Amino acid sequence: MEAMPEALKKYFWDVDFSRLDYRRRPAFIAERILEFGDEKAAAWLVRNISSAQIRRTLTGSRQLSRKSAAFWAWLFDIDRGEVRCLSKSFQERQKKFWRV
Repeated sequence: MEAMPEALKKYFWDVDFSRLDYRRRPAFIAERILEFGDEKAAAWLVRNISSAQIRRTLTGSRQLSRKSAAFWAWLFDIDRGEVRCLSKSFQERQKKFWRV
């Protein structure tokens, strides 16, 4: 297993970083970096995880904030309607739960 760069450890505070394998859990890794990562983390992500996998993560995630999802959808040229956490029905469910 090829280790991930130590600089990414801060994004995985709740798991054993030494056991993370980005080839086995690409969606989990991508989701964290898309939500919390800086420029260096994003550059690492694009170099190591396929664009197709990043797009699948972005369109299917329920963990990304609306702000992050909108930015990455714009950057990857994905229609906002395809991004699950930006869909109207998902936002309405969040409002009912969190009373925002």
